[in-house]
Amino acid sequence: MIYPIGTSGSRVILTPPVLDHLAQHRQRRFWQAEAGGQLFARLDDGDIVVTEATGPRPADRRGRTYYHPEKSAEQLEIDTRHPQGLHFVGDWHTHPQAYPDPSASDLASIADAVRRSRHDLNGFVLLVVGTLDPPDGLHVSVHDGKVGYRLSPAPATRVELCPTPGKLAPRIRFI
Repeated sequence: MIYPIGTSGSRVILTPPVLDHLAQHRQRRFWQAEAGGQLFARLDDGDIVVTEATGPRPADRRGRTYYHPEKSAEQLEIDTRHPQGLHFVGDWHTHPQAYPDPSASDLASIADAVRRSRHDLNGFVLLVVGTLDPPDGLHVSVHDGKVGYRLSPAPATRVELCPTPGKLAPRIRFI
C-alpha cells in the first residue's frame, strides 16, 4: 500500500510482509489484547519503504485497550537493524475498533519519540490497526513532533495479463 505524503513527492510504502504482520495481530475477538511494535524502513529517493514491523514482545504490557512496549527491547531492535540499513521510522499498534483513530496518549507518545530521537527524518510514522481490512481499518499518519498529518492511500493500481484475441502473447492492462 502506498501513502503519498502531501505534495512532497515522498511516500510511505507498506510492503506485503508488513501488512501481513499487522493483519496477524488485529483485535477481532473480545479477549485479544492490543499489540504493537516498531516500523523499520529503507529510505529510497524520498520514499519510506517500510519493510519490517516488529512486536509484540513477551515483556510488553498489554490489555484490551492499552499497549506499553518494553523500551529496552525497542532500543535493541533499533541498534541491531541500523547496521543493516534499516531505519526506525515509527510505531504501530492495534485498537479494538473498526475505524481506528489514535488516542491522545498515542499522539503524545509519537511526538515525544520524534523530539527525543536522533534522526535525519522530518517525522515519524504512526500506524493504528483496526479490525477491518486495510485501507479502512488502518490509520496512517506522519508526525513532526508537534503536529500529525493523516495520510490517505493512493488509488489502487492492479496489473493483470489479458489474453489478446487471436494471439498467444498477453497484453498488460492497468486497472
